[in-house]
Amino acid sequence: MIYGIMLIFLGLLAVPSIILSRKPEAKEWYEKIAPWQAWIGLAFAVIGIFGLLDAILGIGRHHHSGMYWLTTLAGSVLQIGLGFVLGYPVISNFLSRSADASEKAKALLNRLLPLQGTLGAIAIGVGLWRVIMAIFY
Repeated sequence: MIYGIMLIFLGLLAVPSIILSRKPEAKEWYEKIAPWQAWIGLAFAVIGIFGLLDAILGIGRHHHSGMYWLTTLAGSVLQIGLGFVLGYPVISNFLSRSADASEKAKALLNRLLPLQGTLGAIAIGVGLWRVIMAIFY
């Protein structure tokens, strides 16, 4: 259930325009969390990498529920992608020593930025699905 709630939170961070258009009072919340957004994104990217490794290496554990495994895999990929986009300012500082790595990271960011809203909405959906699965399974 926590994993689902984390995905919902990440999705909400990724699509502030949708939330702010429906709830303008949420602007204060976004302004409070904005200074930490890059670090939160980096943390989600790291958690997503571990989740992806767990999903791939633990495929045998999830033999009873393919849907659970697929949801875990999708959530992990979303965490890595959105975590990278949101955490890019911090990640670019770590990669500043290598020009080649910085260029590749910038190219990846340029490919993911147009998808940020879509990925955020999908993350909210997958997060909700994870919460529902946790309640009923």
